[in-house]
Amino acid sequence: MLAWFASYLTGRTQYVRTATSRSISLAVLFGVPQGSVLGTILFFLYVADLLQLVKCHGLHPHCYADNTQIYRFRRDVDTLQGRLSVCIDEVFSWMISIRLQLNPSKTEVLWCSSTRHQHQIPTGPVRVGDTFVLLVRTVRDLWVCFDADVAVSAHVTTVIKACFAALGQIHSVRRSMTCTTLLTLVHALVVTKVDYCKSVLSGISGQLLQMAAVCLLRCRSSRSSPHGSRST
Repeated sequence: MLAWFASYLTGRTQYVRTATSRSISLAVLFGVPQGSVLGTILFFLYVADLLQLVKCHGLHPHCYADNTQIYRFRRDVDTLQGRLSVCIDEVFSWMISIRLQLNPSKTEVLWCSSTRHQHQIPTGPVRVGDTFVLLVRTVRDLWVCFDADVAVSAHVTTVIKACFAALGQIHSVRRSMTCTTLLTLVHALVVTKVDYCKSVLSGISGQLLQMAAVCLLRCRSSRSSPHGSRST
């Protein structure tokens, strides 16, 4: 197994080619080819210590590709904020030691609480390395939007806008396609958006039904349009 990985990582070169010229080839001593089959696995092995580093501070890590979330549920906000700051400092130092860079411009901090306790959460920025990151009210994780008040209203609004945009595009080409083709487009471009990660909408069925009803009414309105014989 080690020989297999070694053969994959050694003996690689790279160069830059333009329309009329080509640079000299240089040996690739670090990293793996972007988009390669083993690239993701090797990256996880490279940063495996990050998970243990975060857990040592009583926090919970969650990694997806090169994105890492750190979270914890706690009533004592001041203690949690102190742990988070110390943890981020150690993560920042650890990344430098292994030739990685923590990007503050892509770092977001979200404090979650019920609407009744929103006044109790911190409002100041969080230090990340040498910069300060402002708090946000909404974050997106794997295309699901999360609110500070855990109401999922931002996600519902985003899905509705995406569905309306897709329906508008379908409506513009409805006269040049068959009913079967249009139904396929609706399922591919609209229904999939409603179905994606719908488990996060558990407990707010009223909003989900309203979202589905709006999309359905838009589809039915287009299907009943008197300006063309083809249904949408």
